[in-house]
Amino acid sequence: MDKWLAYCGLQCDTCPIHVATLEQDEHVRQTLRKRIAKVCREEYDLNVDPLDINDCDGCRINARLFSGCGECPIRPCAAAHRLESCAFCEHYPCAMLAEHFAREPQARTCLEQVRAAH
Repeated sequence: MDKWLAYCGLQCDTCPIHVATLEQDEHVRQTLRKRIAKVCREEYDLNVDPLDINDCDGCRINARLFSGCGECPIRPCAAAHRLESCAFCEHYPCAMLAEHFAREPQARTCLEQVRAAH
């Protein structure tokens, strides 16, 4: 399975926070973080300061993790069930995922593709 697919179906490698993490130019990193904070405020109603956008290596890589992902209840649930993805859970889709899919419908599409492939 793709190591950049989060438990919940989001693509970590195309996530703006991960892209900002990989950016080498500090000025560009700060510009990206300002854009991310604006999206968090406008689309997710989260009061996030650009300084709060910390580095993230992806939720299935046990290294640096964005604070918002660290607070997500889906990640520890999947890890506790020793799942590579929520797509493999016997309770799929659970209430947590249903709420997540309402905000991130492309995550459902990704997980459905994983389920269909197995």
